[in-house]
This record gives sequence, C-alpha cells and structure tokens, in this order.
Amino acid sequence: MDKNSGGWAVTGMAGIAVTPPGNAGGEQSWRLAPGVSYQNLTIFPVLAAQQPDTSEFATLDEALASGEAIVAEEGDYLRRSRDGRPVPAVYGGAQVNQLVLVNRGKRPLLLLAGEVVSGGKQDRIIGKDRIIPVGAKPLPLDVFCVEHGRWTGASDQFVDAKTMVHPTVREKAAIEQNQSEVWAAVSGDAAPVGRTSESVAVAGAAPAPLSAPVLSRLIDSSAPTRSYRKIYQSPAVSRSVDDFAGEVERRFSRATSGVKGEHVVGVVVAFGGEVVWSDIFASSNLFDIYWPKLLRSYAVEALTRPATNEKASMEDARDFLRPATGHVREESEPGVYVWREQSQGRFDEIQIEALEPMPITLHWLRVERAD
Repeated sequence: MDKNSGGWAVTGMAGIAVTPPGNAGGEQSWRLAPGVSYQNLTIFPVLAAQQPDTSEFATLDEALASGEAIVAEEGDYLRRSRDGRPVPAVYGGAQVNQLVLVNRGKRPLLLLAGEVVSGGKQDRIIGKDRIIPVGAKPLPLDVFCVEHGRWTGASDQFVDAKTMVHPTVREKAAIEQNQSEVWAAVSGDAAPVGRTSESVAVAGAAPAPLSAPVLSRLIDSSAPTRSYRKIYQSPAVSRSVDDFAGEVERRFSRATSGVKGEHVVGVVVAFGGEVVWSDIFASSNLFDIYWPKLLRSYAVEALTRPATNEKASMEDARDFLRPATGHVREESEPGVYVWREQSQGRFDEIQIEALEPMPITLHWLRVERAD
C-alpha cells in the first residue's frame, strides 16, 4: 500500500475499487453505485462488501449526550475529584478558536471537522478531524465560531447540536482553516465549494432558495447573532431543508435497499453537473451514525445553489475520486491517530487514521476547493 497515494486504485468505467489506507491486510474493497438525484443534488453511494468493526469508537454527539464527553470554554471547565466535589481547572480565559474537551468514556472519541457544538459564549464547529483517547487529560480543542454576534452565555459547557455545517462552511474550516471565511460562508457571502466567484451563476437556472440576500434578511429577523444553528433551524428554513432531505432520503433508501452482500459506507456528492465532495467511512455503522446530519448539510448546500437540470455522471464521480498525488502534510499523536492531508491543484483529501486498537482509516474526505 502506498501511503502517499492513499492506497486508491481506480478500475473500469462503471466502478471504483479501493484499498483504504490503514486497512489491515488491504482486503477491503469499495464500489461506487449509480447516483440518486433530486433537483440539483446527486449522491453516489459508496458500497463495501467487507468492513472492520468500528464499535470501539464513540462519536461526538453520542458522547456529549451521554455525558462521556465534556466540551467547555477554556478557564471554566470543572473536573470532579475522586470524592465527587467539583474542582475548578483553570487554563486561561475563554478564546474564540479554542475550547477544552475531556473524554470520560471508555472508548476513543472521533471528531469530524464541521460538527457543531452549541452553548458556551458562542456556538462553534470542530476545526479538524481528530481522535481523543480514553483517559486523556483535558485537551485544548481547535474550533471555529459559527455565531459571530454573541460572547455571553449562562453555561460555559456545550451540548450536542446534531448538526454538521454544509460543505461551503465546512471547507473553510477543514481546508482553509480561516475564521473570517467561516463567518462569510455562514452568512452566504462565500462562493460555494468547488466554484469560483465568477462561475457561481448557472445559465438559465432559477435563483437559489437560500441565496445571500435571503439569508441576510433571515439573519436580521431570526438570527441577529448570526448563529448557524438558528439560521438553518429557523421555521423559514428548516421546513425547506427537512422536505428536501426527506425526499433525498426516500430515494436513497430505495436505491440502496436491494443491495445484496454490500453496505453503504459513504457518498460522493454533486451539485448540478459538478462533483465537489465526498464523505467515506470505515464502516456502515459509522456512516449510519453520521448520515442524518450529513444529508441535511448536503440539502442546505443544494438550497444555497441555483436550481439546474444538469446532472453529474458516474464517470464524473469516478474521476473525482482519483487520488491526489501532490503535497502531503501529516500531524499525529503517537499511538492514537494520524491526520493526513494531500492536495493537488484545487483538490484536497483528508483522512483520519486510528492507530489503536488497530490501524484503520475511520474517515476519508475529498473536496474541490472554491477559489
């Protein structure tokens, strides 16, 4: 397996065979299935016949909901001593781009860039894919603010928002790592992922239901703090998003329900005729956990783009998944994980590989950046 190429092998016009990085023995293969389309969104299922057991990893939403994880503002985290009394642990004052996370559970904790945590002085999103080991001391957590106009709160701890920001916002965090661009994307002032500012308009297409002017009026009336969660869960937006996501889910379920001997482990996503995104996981169990909020994020993205009859093809999706061969950047925590980014031109790939209890790539992201 070639670590630098990500272990990807593309075969044939109708499908893609993949040996995921970190896969023990290199025995797992993935197959790209025909796309499921609704309006300007097409989603191509990624299927696997064999998959590793990922039940030994917890996700952020379930860990926050169960109390196995705590996310708090810096300087305000309360840990408990052995006799149960709260003892303040001071790390310094609260900061926009950093929180404190504690994994109190019995499983390593998987975090994905773009996941929303709600509360504290401002709602934030996770800034980078990461794995938090069991028994780790309180760790600084890199985040981006998605609520520009608030710096107060009754509680300094955060709860699970069960929300993933849509790809244009997520790209600004995961790839660009830029707070100003995150704020611009939340407000609809950034070019959609995969498009230059000169090519956002689609010839002959109807205006986007959630265009920048629409979002601006909505922010003024319903989300004065520019809270991502309040914008996209407001009555004016949530019904459209829910209806859109619900229809895609029905079509996706019908298309994948008859698959024999394989399981859905990820998706490749196109808006109009442009394939720009993919989220692929080590197992169908992980995919199923993330799928509801990922689907809603894709629906939000679709609604921020003009309507069009253009549709991406299987060949477009296959070509999108060709591995990057450019610069590789790695960050790691010994014995816990390796985070790897590979870029080539306008394309970026990010993977998070767990090292224990066995080497396994838990999540793989590929994106065409907006210029």
